[in-house]
Amino acid sequence: MDSDLFEPYERLVQIELLGRKVRVPENNRLLRCFQYLSLRSISYGDFCWNGDCTNCQFWYREPGEDAREPEKTALSCRFTVREGMTVTRLNPCVRIEGVNAPAPARNAHADAPRAAERDTAFAPPPDPA
Repeated sequence: MDSDLFEPYERLVQIELLGRKVRVPENNRLLRCFQYLSLRSISYGDFCWNGDCTNCQFWYREPGEDAREPEKTALSCRFTVREGMTVTRLNPCVRIEGVNAPAPARNAHADAPRAAERDTAFAPPPDPA
């Protein structure tokens, strides 16, 4: 897929994210993968995107690792996604819609009053005829 937001990828890989199976773009940093899943919350989240903060910290296990072994931790802005990995915990700053944050309401009628206000706010003055 061609995008300025993501590194080039040809397929989606499956990972487990807080107990849910999700598919994300291969060859991308995990924070970009989170953005793929939840564009709004990650794009507007409090992230430095370069490893200076720890707001994107996560805990994980490699594919095939024993669940009794201690989890590893990393910064998702510095970590390239690995097919089959399991993300077990996220820093509270990482809010992924439909996973650990509510999905946005998809009610077109909720935007109707704002659209009506917008349309009338810029309406030309009535003709003085």
